[in-house]
Amino acid sequence: MRRLALAASLALSAGAAEAEDIASARYDDPTTRYAHGVLGDAIEHGALVMQTTDGRQFRVTLPDHRVFEDTEPRLFDVDGDGDREVIVVESDANLGARLSIYDSDGLVASNDFIGQTNRWLAPAGVGAADLDGDGRVELVFVDRPHLAKTLRIYEYRNGKLRLEGSLEGVTNHRIGERDIAGGIRTCAGAREVIVADANWQSVIAVRWDGTGFQTVRLGPHRGRADFADAMSCKK
Repeated sequence: MRRLALAASLALSAGAAEAEDIASARYDDPTTRYAHGVLGDAIEHGALVMQTTDGRQFRVTLPDHRVFEDTEPRLFDVDGDGDREVIVVESDANLGARLSIYDSDGLVASNDFIGQTNRWLAPAGVGAADLDGDGRVELVFVDRPHLAKTLRIYEYRNGKLRLEGSLEGVTNHRIGERDIAGGIRTCAGAREVIVADANWQSVIAVRWDGTGFQTVRLGPHRGRADFADAMSCKK
């Protein structure tokens, strides 16, 4: 995999000759330097700690104008080489959030920052899956779930994230919630993204076939139990 150069202000400790499989990841260096509080408090994180399957530890430390504004890191084999990468939400004090992928070599790929401070995105579940069956991984999130309420599908291809499709009128998070609703499920062999409609009235299943979206209303939204039922294919 071709690696993107790290920003000069981003430190990666215990550098590797080539990326290794990530066994676990966590956020570290809690900080209040980014006063957004979208996840219910003012504490975000300034570092990402990754541990590989051979027990080595790698640490990404962000510059002071950036934080990891996220619920937790997500492990997924994005490039299909058999080794997992880490998918995170990274926010800039002036530019808002972007989706970033890291491994033991550093930054693998990212989309563009939204472009304005205090603008966030919410990944769907683990944040990645081959939704359309073409053998390449799609990265899935809701862009500004409190404002734009737009599902974005990016595809990882040749070391870059490329925007494939956008669907307006859905969301997966409300300001102050500590978790992100829904996710990506596989029911009867089909992968679907589970979200709510923009007004939180219904739980929606979204399919992406590589060219367009299909949506199905699964039932009313009354709380997280309805999302749990949808994720477990009970709806």
